[in-house]
Amino acid sequence: MDNKIVPDSIVYSDTFSSYNVLDVSDFKHYRITHSKLFADKRNHINSIENFWNQDKRHMRKFNGVPKENFPLFSKECEWRFSNPDP
Repeated sequence: MDNKIVPDSIVYSDTFSSYNVLDVSDFKHYRITHSKLFADKRNHINSIENFWNQDKRHMRKFNGVPKENFPLFSKECEWRFSNPDP
């Protein structure tokens, strides 16, 4: 699995300061300031926030997961999110 974002990708984020590094990279970075609005036309992060909310809720059942297994648990959550009625 390649963990890199290809050049010319579009990245949406909120205004968390850790995302400042994205402003000097090779892709388009759009921010949403949640204190002002939650969406600006097509620019929003509601989908990923919904996913992480479900991901955390699912993993909470296990009282935490080992750090080395987190990607596998998260991948399962991604599958469950994409296939709600298997």
